[in-house]
Amino acid sequence: MAKKSWIARNEKRKRTVEKYAEKRRELKEAGDYEGLQKLPRDASPTRVRNRCSLTGRSRGYIREYGVSRIKFRELALNGKIPGVRKASW
Repeated sequence: MAKKSWIARNEKRKRTVEKYAEKRRELKEAGDYEGLQKLPRDASPTRVRNRCSLTGRSRGYIREYGVSRIKFRELALNGKIPGVRKASW
């Protein structure tokens, strides 16, 4: 489980990105890069980290399912993810 502060910080960044998305788009279209630099640093979408929705783990994130590799394996073995089963050949 990730620290609560890391998860909270990432959620705050997501809110900031949403807040400034329209303004960033307008500034980019206008080519006003000085105006972009005056926006908060966390307004950039690249600052948001993909995290597991269950544990908050940042590494081993599977984008299609929104969980980390560890939780994905647990859920798949328990049959909680439809259409996924353990490979055998």
